[in-house]
Amino acid sequence: MVGFSTQPYGIQSMLKDGHRHMSGLDEAVLKNIDACKQLSTITRTSLGPNGMNKMVINHLDKLFVTNDAATIVNELEVQHPAAKLLVLAGKAQQEEIGDGANLTVSFAGELLQNAEELIRMGLHPSEIIIGYTKAINKTIEILEELVEEGSQTMNVRDKDDVISRMRSAVASKQFGQEDILCPLIAEACIQVCPKNPVNFNVDNVRVAKLVGGGLHDSVVVRGLVLKNDAVGTIKKVENAKVAVFVGGVDTTATETKGTVLIHNAEQLENYAKTEEAKVEELIKAVADSGAKVIVSGAAVGEMALHFCERYKLMVLKISSKFELRRFCRTTGAVALLKLSQPSADDLGYVDSVSVEEIGGARVTIVKNEQGGNSVSTLVLRGSTDSILDDLERAVDDGVNTYRAMCRDSRIVPGAAATEIELAKRLKEFSFKETGLDQYGIAKFAESFEMIPKTLAENAGLNAIEIISSLYAEHASGNTKVGIDLEEGVCKDASTVRIWDLHITKFFALKYAADAACTVLRVDQIIMAKPAGGPKPQQQGGMDED
Repeated sequence: MVGFSTQPYGIQSMLKDGHRHMSGLDEAVLKNIDACKQLSTITRTSLGPNGMNKMVINHLDKLFVTNDAATIVNELEVQHPAAKLLVLAGKAQQEEIGDGANLTVSFAGELLQNAEELIRMGLHPSEIIIGYTKAINKTIEILEELVEEGSQTMNVRDKDDVISRMRSAVASKQFGQEDILCPLIAEACIQVCPKNPVNFNVDNVRVAKLVGGGLHDSVVVRGLVLKNDAVGTIKKVENAKVAVFVGGVDTTATETKGTVLIHNAEQLENYAKTEEAKVEELIKAVADSGAKVIVSGAAVGEMALHFCERYKLMVLKISSKFELRRFCRTTGAVALLKLSQPSADDLGYVDSVSVEEIGGARVTIVKNEQGGNSVSTLVLRGSTDSILDDLERAVDDGVNTYRAMCRDSRIVPGAAATEIELAKRLKEFSFKETGLDQYGIAKFAESFEMIPKTLAENAGLNAIEIISSLYAEHASGNTKVGIDLEEGVCKDASTVRIWDLHITKFFALKYAADAACTVLRVDQIIMAKPAGGPKPQQQGGMDED
């Protein structure tokens, strides 16, 4: 009879040993909500200009010091399946707009926290979901009404217009530096903006990080900045044609194995000479085609280099194939596989290639002014690597914002003015509803208060006072009043010129509501036993791209 007592029953008998199964409100739904709350607590303190920095050390021992939510959630390696949904929402926002990932994650966490209160009151998750869906649809309607008059049309080549829309995105990453950074980013973006701005490619604005100096030493260079020196002794060439070889500039070993019998010294000399002659012939062919600069994707042989010097050819080595691709795009060259005489069509053109020294590091600057909007590089200077990394993230956000405004340039008031107005209007909307979903809508409206509250708390202000005075201002019809964080008072966002892009808010709120509803829809978690065996190797050491 002993054998019967160990027989599993119920769901246990259906699944393999070692699985985990959680169901019901307490186990599944509330635990999921709790995990998401933990994640949004991490990102929330980094929201806004006064946001705190996080120090994240990833599995490869790389240190990140940043307040950019997208980087934080990417590097955290979140394990919990429900919290992963929020990470995915943040990633989607980062890929779609490039800014506002923090708003997405924090707002979704706040929605779930409020949903938890409703569940504890006895509401069923599906009623909350219906309420939230109605609320997000209404929010999108209201958001359309809050758009600033006349911002639908915009000249994307007008620097001041661009800066006013970009400021809040850059300030939220690098508060206090936005007045230095924004003009630089705007200039770099406008230089590479194509005739049809919708086709703006983010990859055309490059960032070169050089340690030393300060942020005010940063400059925009039209063209590409390579972080290495030229190989030979020729360091400067102007108005030159360029030949690009992917396989490297060197004598190639033969594919087939062969044996050469040499009987006497004379034959040995001739053998060495023929090799030299062959290399010289190849290099001469390149020089005769009119090229003055050779770019190699791999090693440059000593003998080849000797002949390049003799024919006054400048030699550059670019080992990263992404950089090589960009170089071809800047110069209009066609990359050739092996060393041979390039045809006239394969050659690119540069205005100047010069090796300059910036802060002790030698860099090669490839300028191509006539080529129009190919590539422009922002040379960032700063005292340490982590500061430079953070500056680069701010620049990325700025460039992505520029891409977003090329597609849709409408703006809404920033500084939490929009959020308070949305909260106020949604509250009014929830009173008109009669079903149980009105509670869901009211909680959705309440969730918007998280944004001014967090902004105020991160700046060290009294959040409750600020929110009540914001509500008072908005109730009397001043829909553009937000928080001025520097003085700690409520001010009209249009006078302080703090604007947010409508498209950023639109997607952030949409993704957050979708993620929150997805988490609420789950009522059971069934986890299979993790597969045994060694863990798969993490890929590391890739090109920085």
